[in-house]
Amino acid sequence: MALRVYNTLTGEKEHFVPLVPGKAGMYVCGVTVYDYCHIGHARANVVFDIIFRYLTYAGYDVTYVRNYTDIDDKIINRANQEGVDYRTIADRYIQAFDEDMARLGLAKPTVEPKATDHIGDIIAIIETLIAKGHAYASEGDVYFAVETFPAYLKLSGRNLEEMQAGARVEVGEKKRNPMDFALWKGSKPGEPWWQSPWGQGRPGWHIECSAMSMEFLGKTFDFHGGGKDLIFPHHENEIAQSEAANGCQFVRYWLHNGFVNINSEKMSKSLGNFFTIRQVLDKFDPETLRFFILSAHYRSPIDFSDQNLDEAQAGLERIYACLAAMDEILDGRPTSAELPTVESLPPSGEELSEKIRLLIPRFVEAMDDDFNTAQALGVLFETVRASNRFLAETGEYSPVALSLIAQIRRLFTETGNVLGLFARRPADWLAGIQAAKAGQIDISADEIERLIVERSEARKARDFKRGDEIRDMLLAKGIQLLDSPQGTSWKVK
Repeated sequence: MALRVYNTLTGEKEHFVPLVPGKAGMYVCGVTVYDYCHIGHARANVVFDIIFRYLTYAGYDVTYVRNYTDIDDKIINRANQEGVDYRTIADRYIQAFDEDMARLGLAKPTVEPKATDHIGDIIAIIETLIAKGHAYASEGDVYFAVETFPAYLKLSGRNLEEMQAGARVEVGEKKRNPMDFALWKGSKPGEPWWQSPWGQGRPGWHIECSAMSMEFLGKTFDFHGGGKDLIFPHHENEIAQSEAANGCQFVRYWLHNGFVNINSEKMSKSLGNFFTIRQVLDKFDPETLRFFILSAHYRSPIDFSDQNLDEAQAGLERIYACLAAMDEILDGRPTSAELPTVESLPPSGEELSEKIRLLIPRFVEAMDDDFNTAQALGVLFETVRASNRFLAETGEYSPVALSLIAQIRRLFTETGNVLGLFARRPADWLAGIQAAKAGQIDISADEIERLIVERSEARKARDFKRGDEIRDMLLAKGIQLLDSPQGTSWKVK
């Protein structure tokens, strides 16, 4: 099945046909750098990181552009509050953003432009819009005249007349129509400014994305992404000014990720349920947060809560535990890169062999269906269950068994690279999780290991009563013992 994506513009899933064969251009609205990023930013950026990775995996030469808005009212206000230059604020939070995204395992975009580096491009577009009658200067400001663009609101599906009826011009604005939006803002005392044909000022929010996307992707390109909250007014205004200026289609496929709710309520500072990425990563491993985000389809809302993060971590642990078991078995043993087909296999081996054969086709089928990461993870979990059954039933690891295990291990590395998961050495990741959990219990790791040895010796002496007592005592302290042919391990429940 060829890649199909849900296009917000048409409200339908469509087959992706690249503008240029073999290539894909994608622009994603970045952050306004005036504060630390919250988990809504985490979701949006993880989502489009996955789309970037999958397009690359599918064989496309991808140009991925994600901008920084480094001039804005919020940045200026923050700078004034701290008594510093706006660039100090912008640089500080660009660095913080980069640190947060690196912790979440994001691949670097092809280009990461800053709005202030494209003032000349912005001015040129505004001049074109004025010359074509789509914009007008008004006392140092410049506005886009929405009534000159008949297709305005085609992305959001809103009704212009109804919106005009309820709109009003704010104090200090010099619009002809309350729905007109600013392309250029005349500077106020103490604000940063750039020289323009309309006097000293700075760009409006929407125009910067048109300028940067056109600079790196052309007047028409394949994908434009962002959160659903950007559909109106930001993306709607981008379409209007870009298509009015260039006389051609701006974006062919519009992609929007769903909202993040907190314990079933909309995230809001006023409600006190606002969490930065850094606050979340103080409690949870970064890969756990990434796994949680991928566990839902990108267009669906997700409900953030400690319980849901705990469940995501438990799911990720199951996969890592399986991979760790495979690594232990394969360590130092020669294996074949080919999937065995000759030697007979036990039923669990035959099942695993079939899972291996179908894993990539089913994974691709899920991702080709509008980047359905939830379904793709379901395919991986099915394979983990089949792998665990095979490992539990296999005592002696014949060349055939080792070949099966090696093959599935390679496939998890391949799919993990697409999802940005499983990059850590499984034993190290599990040890880190265990150490974090161990800090929450009243028994040391050394004492747990001592009791495991005592239990093992009791079982060898056929003192099963003592063995069960140790198991139950540890369970009461939140420690679960896991017996396998390789020995006994433990985890914090």
